[in-house]
Amino acid sequence: MTPIVPIAEFANHVGQEVTVRGWLYNKTGKGRLQFLQVRDGSGIAQCVIFEKDVAPEVFEAAKSITQESSLAVTGVVRQDDRAPGVPGGYELGVAALSIIQTAEPYPIQPKEHGVEFLEDNRHLWVRSSRQWAILRVRATLIKIIRDWLDGHGYLLVDTPIISANAGEESSTLFGLDFFGEQAYLAQTGQLYNEANIMSFGKVYCFGPTFRAEKSKTRRHLAEFWMVEPEMAFFDLDDLMAMEEQFVSSVIQTALTERRVELEYLERDTSRLQKITPPFPRISYDEALALLAEIRENTDDPEQKALLALEWGSDFGSPHETAIAESFEKPVFVYHYPTACKAFYMTPVAGRPEVCRSVDLLAPEGYGEITGGSERIHDLAILEERVKEIGIDPAAYNWYLDLRRYGTVPHAGFGLGVERLVAWVCGLPHVRETVPYARRMTRLYP
Repeated sequence: MTPIVPIAEFANHVGQEVTVRGWLYNKTGKGRLQFLQVRDGSGIAQCVIFEKDVAPEVFEAAKSITQESSLAVTGVVRQDDRAPGVPGGYELGVAALSIIQTAEPYPIQPKEHGVEFLEDNRHLWVRSSRQWAILRVRATLIKIIRDWLDGHGYLLVDTPIISANAGEESSTLFGLDFFGEQAYLAQTGQLYNEANIMSFGKVYCFGPTFRAEKSKTRRHLAEFWMVEPEMAFFDLDDLMAMEEQFVSSVIQTALTERRVELEYLERDTSRLQKITPPFPRISYDEALALLAEIRENTDDPEQKALLALEWGSDFGSPHETAIAESFEKPVFVYHYPTACKAFYMTPVAGRPEVCRSVDLLAPEGYGEITGGSERIHDLAILEERVKEIGIDPAAYNWYLDLRRYGTVPHAGFGLGVERLVAWVCGLPHVRETVPYARRMTRLYP
């Protein structure tokens, strides 16, 4: 019986007869030759049908088959460096073909389509080779992240998606009725992770998070996936050391494991290859001075206006881009103003207007990849912060309990998967980094 073989494994079956089951991606014809581009989920291969080598009905089927029809083709795998495909270099000399279902005229043609049209047809757009490559990179990045954390003593602990508490800005919460009580879709699993480290030492959660930001930027989604490690007995320096090892390993492993897909996406990986420890580290004050220097040295009035920033404000996309482009590698910016960060971040001793926080900014305009901090472990300081910003202490009593029973210094961060995928793949917008993006203007399909 002819074995069914994935296209990705053609290199192991040269000279053998195999069957491929999949869908017609594209085709061209030259008289007695038909060239079918067939995809099967693992790759795309050229399947060559020569009229004299097949039954008449097989050749007619090859001529008439429509784009995205499902089919099975049987033939001998041949090595040919000129053969197109993903991965290229191999093709199938077809001896038999059967059509499983003839597709209706396909809405997405090999031509330029508007983004809105493609998003309306996202359920079909995911079949395109570009989206196929991006989502394979995404899946691999998630696996690498989990493998690294699992291999370094971190335990995966799932945290609630339905929460009674805000983890970040209360203005960006999605509210819901939880059997008559006010509840929210989780912005983060971090607060629960702070409880979990008191049992397990080093943990992470990995799941969907939700932000009701009315933002249409290329970096924001309303629903996104985030990995959040949290570590007992870590300070800010420990946190940055761990992050640079973690991020470097994830990037370098992805470059190896998804080389074919990144080549198909025409991603210039030269800057990604330089991402190895150590990463540069600058304070918020130093970053602000750097922005002032960049403004002073530019003759572009628009750039001068974009980079203007007063002390105490958080960085926006133009500021992050300018700072990151001043370095070859991702750069840590630490000690942000307390007022622009979350309530649970430890204030700097002797300078309470600044907190022991850190963001990792990626080059090439991708901005903040991770955001983290030392967490306040002193009960009195945390109670004062809760009072300052007007949070109802009763809603956070369980969180305050963590400081009453065996509190320790600790730290953690969050990394958004979609921004990481955009960075690794070199994408201009995060909407392609997730199978079905949820944005302010996009709920369908």
